[in-house]
Amino acid sequence: MLLVIDVGNTNTGLGVFDGRRLLVSWRLTSRKEQTADEYGVFIHTLLKSRGVDPGQIAAVAISNVVPPVQQTLEETCERYFGIRPFTVEPGVNVEMPLRVENPRDVGSDRIVNAVAAVALYGPPLIVIDFGTATTFDCVNPQGEFIGGAIAPGIISASEALISKAARLYRVELIRPKEVIGKNTVTNIQSGLVYGYAGLVDGLVERMRAEMGGNPQVIATGGLAGLISEVAGAIQHVNPDLTLEGLRVIYEQSRS
Repeated sequence: MLLVIDVGNTNTGLGVFDGRRLLVSWRLTSRKEQTADEYGVFIHTLLKSRGVDPGQIAAVAISNVVPPVQQTLEETCERYFGIRPFTVEPGVNVEMPLRVENPRDVGSDRIVNAVAAVALYGPPLIVIDFGTATTFDCVNPQGEFIGGAIAPGIISASEALISKAARLYRVELIRPKEVIGKNTVTNIQSGLVYGYAGLVDGLVERMRAEMGGNPQVIATGGLAGLISEVAGAIQHVNPDLTLEGLRVIYEQSRS
């Protein structure tokens, strides 16, 4: 079995694959201060809670955008699974060509998403990941990563708004019935939900014009489902896209 770990700035995704089948997955809060022992005990407990024998984990694949936890994760894998993990390094151990100025600067999560989308949907495509940042990743018809865009994440934008405006406050992030809000809560909800839908549709339209053809648009991340309800450009929602990409890249590295 393959254990995949996707470490983001806000959340960490874990999953276990038996061949190409995703058996179980979790979305957890990222914690930079955890020790290797804490990670090890926690992951073992998660696996056992879902009926997965930790002893059956034969390999580990990692995508990590939080450098301070990399050594800790490697120690966890070696100490608790007896495995040296495979870590995604764009421009080094990923087959997808990166047609950008500085390939090593591209976040591993973005490349993992792009690889998964190509494997599952085929190029050309645009992948939108609604995480700490909202990233747009473009792949041309030849299956090459050609760049994209980075915007503030919805939660990040919401927190920034609240911290700077004394009379505004946190609201439940749901789709309001109307775009024109009638009170402070629905005003904020409209600005965030419909505002980001406009961001998505506008950027995708401009990207499609530059790319040519008709790239498919795939969304992932915790809020992908919410925004896909109001953003007409989104065609597919895949919450496990990053985990699938880790599996694909690991399999490619072994072939």
